[in-house]
Amino acid sequence: MSSAIDSVLTETRVFGPFDRVAATANISGMDAYRALCEEAEADLDGFWGRLAREHLVWDKPFTRVLNDSDAPFYRWFDDGELNVSANCLDRHLGTPTANKTAIIFEADDGQVTRITYKELYERVCQFANGIKSLGYKKGDRAIIYLPMSIEVVVAMQACARLGITHSVVFGGFSSKSLHERCVDVGATLVITADEQKRGGRNIPLKSAVDEALSQAGTEGVRHVIVYRRSGSSVEWKDGRDIWMHELVEGQGTDCEPVPVNAEHPLFILYTSGSTGKPKGVQHSSGGYLLSALLTMLWTFDVKDDDIFWCTADVGWVTGHTYIVYGPLAAGVTQIMFEGVPTYPTAARFWEMIERHQCTIFYTAPTAIRSLIKAAESNDEYHPKKFDLTSLRIIGSVGEPINPEAWMWYFTHVGRERCPVLDTWWQTETGVHILTPLPGVTPLKPGSCTLPLPGIEAAIIDENGQELPPGTGGFLVIKKPWPAMIRTIWGDPERFKKSYFPPEAKGYYLAGDGAQRDADGYFWIMGRIDDVLNVSGHRLGTMEVESAMVAHPLVAEAAVVGRQDATTGEAVVAFVVLKRPVPTGEEAQQLARELRDWVGKEIGPIAKPREIRFGENLPKTRSGKIMRRLLRVVALNEEITQDVSTLENPAILDQLSQAY
Repeated sequence: MSSAIDSVLTETRVFGPFDRVAATANISGMDAYRALCEEAEADLDGFWGRLAREHLVWDKPFTRVLNDSDAPFYRWFDDGELNVSANCLDRHLGTPTANKTAIIFEADDGQVTRITYKELYERVCQFANGIKSLGYKKGDRAIIYLPMSIEVVVAMQACARLGITHSVVFGGFSSKSLHERCVDVGATLVITADEQKRGGRNIPLKSAVDEALSQAGTEGVRHVIVYRRSGSSVEWKDGRDIWMHELVEGQGTDCEPVPVNAEHPLFILYTSGSTGKPKGVQHSSGGYLLSALLTMLWTFDVKDDDIFWCTADVGWVTGHTYIVYGPLAAGVTQIMFEGVPTYPTAARFWEMIERHQCTIFYTAPTAIRSLIKAAESNDEYHPKKFDLTSLRIIGSVGEPINPEAWMWYFTHVGRERCPVLDTWWQTETGVHILTPLPGVTPLKPGSCTLPLPGIEAAIIDENGQELPPGTGGFLVIKKPWPAMIRTIWGDPERFKKSYFPPEAKGYYLAGDGAQRDADGYFWIMGRIDDVLNVSGHRLGTMEVESAMVAHPLVAEAAVVGRQDATTGEAVVAFVVLKRPVPTGEEAQQLARELRDWVGKEIGPIAKPREIRFGENLPKTRSGKIMRRLLRVVALNEEITQDVSTLENPAILDQLSQAY
């Protein structure tokens, strides 16, 4: 680990708590929050054991809560058995929830499909029976490579029902990425579609599967089940390939759920942007589901009449936890959508909130920033044009949200009446770790605020010593929690080295730089490898990006470091403006203005050495900014990495032209 971050974020604006939310909140008021934290601190086993008994349905009740005999390979409820799908679907049968809408699905073309909990249960059972008829059973592994659809939920739940460990691959990933994951996980089943629809375009999926399975190491895949999404013709391999609709035809609408040990791997999800061998994050069944359900109740404060919408793709952990498992276990009605937020217009999110009367909205800062740009360039796309009064809570996920983007979101989407939940968590944590609670926490733009009850977080230096407030360092979690990563699939040594290195002194090392303010609020400074060392001063890239975006002309910014003989590292900024890309003297003048702005906001040491303007930033199809590619651009080197996952690969050529 490198040395601690020296810089300090300050924020004087504070909003809430919101009385209208707190009045009915599942955790209402700071005293109630503190009581839960104190219960966990006094008796961690008793705290999590109580919650697991209250909130989950067990086939075989557990007698042991935490097994730490082989730390850091922690095990939770490991002598108990349950089924995750039964906890998401069967538990609602015979209750009013059975006839309640489970999913409102809006396709790329705007077509809306609704499905009740009972109907979803029956479709999951039919598909599970179909898979079972092919000879698949508990302990097998399946790759799921599907578009956003009711079918992807059915596929994941059917696997969980049978004890088949699934690994979902985001539909934007290349055949090479798909092949790597098939081989690493040892898949024997692939579930895919002919194509997916995105922004008015048809994107092939089955052909990518065919290419992936034509390569060595995938001989164990016995069947490819294909969902007919577009009806386009596809290559077919008799004996291996089978249509989903033909597989489920005539199958029974009941399928007995298979009880599994609480530690049985529910899914393996490969972290995005990893280099070399894919890193498969392994999650359990019992501990993961408990935390997914609790965060629905605590963070999102869900009620029976809520309409919940997480805009993520199920290819990422956010879609796993807050589309496929958490909302269904909570019995909530949720919205799912296919496509992008800017098609057919950049007002799609606001139209959908109004149309479906969404009450809880959860999206990414990248989406928010792109919609700010759209709204400021065309008033017809501004959220003020739409009735968003149904909203009760709005949230942010995926990366730290810049304070000014937070304010726009709070003001124009939440209308200053909805708490903004800036949630910090990771694929590895499984669920929220640091987050405001809507009925509890006063909000500071840009801060993910406080740990959830049962989570003990801290900031340490490079020697593992805990640091006082106001000092930047490395974010750690001091005690295990039920939803945490169990291991890296097939590579326990890499797991220990990555997350529990000796210098972390037994704590979980999150890999993020952070600091805590005088109120105990956490501020995420960016990944440890996104902390720059400029003339001996530690600068968080997030801090510089926040300063850039606070400028009235800047819509979005990404900051990377470049080696420099004089200062060690130089700051290089890639900037998207709220107006056309400048050239010539205008670009030089604006770059000087932005450099001076950052100098005034943070200090002269933070001034970017170089600023490059572009129409956009390189992003994956899920909206994640690919900073590793920007580092290559900043070095003026040729890009040799795979860019097939980018939504807009041509933007790299534009950004390669230096100011």
